[in-house]
Amino acid sequence: MMNAQHPAAVLFDMDGTLVDSEKVWEIALHELAAWAGGTLSPEARAAMVGGSMATSMRIFREDLGQPDRPEEPDVEWLTTRVFNLFREGLVWRPGAAELLRAVRLAGLPTALVTSTGRQLVEAALDTLGRENFDVVVCGDEVGMPKPDPEPYRTAATLLGVRIEDCVAIEDSPTGVASAVASGAVVLAVPAELELPPTDGVHLRRSLVGVDPTYLANLLITQRLLPSER
Repeated sequence: MMNAQHPAAVLFDMDGTLVDSEKVWEIALHELAAWAGGTLSPEARAAMVGGSMATSMRIFREDLGQPDRPEEPDVEWLTTRVFNLFREGLVWRPGAAELLRAVRLAGLPTALVTSTGRQLVEAALDTLGRENFDVVVCGDEVGMPKPDPEPYRTAATLLGVRIEDCVAIEDSPTGVASAVASGAVVLAVPAELELPPTDGVHLRRSLVGVDPTYLANLLITQRLLPSER
């Protein structure tokens, strides 16, 4: 249950929020494009950030001008390549490891809510620490991935808390849209893509200096907003 000092739970996105894994995806996607005989455009790569595998592969095929290209072999190739890169170790985003540690020390429930599939998440958890999350919601384990609110609402349900009492931490437009639609209080820290100011979204340049008290204050601020309009 949430008290006056803390959120009911903290819901973390993974790629670009906790770890700098979007750069790993970029390496693998460009390699896949070359293997397919094409070149991935910067615009297409940007459109993939934060999205599901199915959405990213559709963008990939359209960008390469190969709309009828079979998806399954590409997904298998990409998953294997990213898995091997993840196994080599991932770099934490600034302040992310410290925040996760502080949240756990405060006894707050946590969830990892990601568009990435379970196989790759298991590899990433070698860096993130399985013990750091009470719940893990992967992109291939929900009916509607981000930007739909289902992933965040699923995490709150599994934790047994109200989504409105949770803080979700995101980095991409797709993830922010999912978190906002779910009803969570949203802290956005852009990584690969700039995020425009959005009503109800708290923007920071990094997670450095963020702690459980800061997250609690976001909840308080959010609850005061309606009466101030």
